[in-house]
Amino acid sequence: MHCPTLEYLGYEPTDIDHRFKSGFDFRGGEDAGLSLLHTMMTRTQWVCKFEKPKTSPNALTVDTTGLSPYVKHGCISPRRFYHELTRVYAKYPTPTLSKPPVSLHGQLMWREYNNLMGYTSPNFDQMEDNPIARQIPWDDDPVVLKAWKDGNTGYPYIDAIMTQLKETGWIHHLARHSAACFLTRGDLWQSWEKGAEIFEERLIDADWSLNNYNWQWLSCTAHFYQYFRCYSPVAFGKKTDKNGNYIRKWLPQFQNFPTKYIYEPWTAPLHVQEKAGLVIGKDYPEPIVDHKSISESNKGRMKVAYDAHKAAEAAAAAARKSEKTKPAKKKARKVK
Repeated sequence: MHCPTLEYLGYEPTDIDHRFKSGFDFRGGEDAGLSLLHTMMTRTQWVCKFEKPKTSPNALTVDTTGLSPYVKHGCISPRRFYHELTRVYAKYPTPTLSKPPVSLHGQLMWREYNNLMGYTSPNFDQMEDNPIARQIPWDDDPVVLKAWKDGNTGYPYIDAIMTQLKETGWIHHLARHSAACFLTRGDLWQSWEKGAEIFEERLIDADWSLNNYNWQWLSCTAHFYQYFRCYSPVAFGKKTDKNGNYIRKWLPQFQNFPTKYIYEPWTAPLHVQEKAGLVIGKDYPEPIVDHKSISESNKGRMKVAYDAHKAAEAAAAAARKSEKTKPAKKKARKVK
């Protein structure tokens, strides 16, 4: 018996050349996982103050613990991770600690909740015949889906995220949120099932329950219903990376592009594009949609889908109530 090579598994040797670009090489195995766990636990103040929403989706290196692949593959048990955190927390006064769900303890609890939902919900990885999923009439456009998957949407922030995913197998959770919202209700109106399949294929920490739960959440299919709140493929990235350094790292063709236009390069005058060596429509795609108009249109489509879901639930409830109030049929008397 021999350990299969990357080539045998369908990968090219060059596929791992970029894996360190996120700051971690994510080398597999228990030893590597325990070593990283130990390193993270030495950052005691950072661990105790950790709040996941305050980490950066477009940091140039991994801005969280980086332990998710090791927990997913069983190199580190969630129980051990939890108790290692407890030992670190014990060194600080309780009032100073971050609290669940944003703390690291909270993230592990959230993981278990996602697993519970996946275990108890029939057909959890699909919309149809899934009792917790709203039925939304998504479009089905393979060309649009491929543009998103390959990082060719014309929105540099989204394309940088998808390029990092393709090259390293890892992206920050808020980057996943941005990409998922963009593909589904935010802009492209493609099914969350398609996105989940691609993440399942490419993420080195892909966990079936967590992956499907998060796609349902971001598409407002289940768990989260504020569909009027939408990630902007322009404004959201600017919050933590005004200069666009993340874009320049993963899309090197933008290396000389002016910061003023880097999130919306199509707005740059032609002479500016030519000077930067990147002309929109020639060296980089035009925006696949107009976010401002399509996101508003999609909110209208979501309202229609939600109203239909509400009406269907009301009709089903009325039918159940009617069935319960029907008088019981009298049994025929036996003739002796």
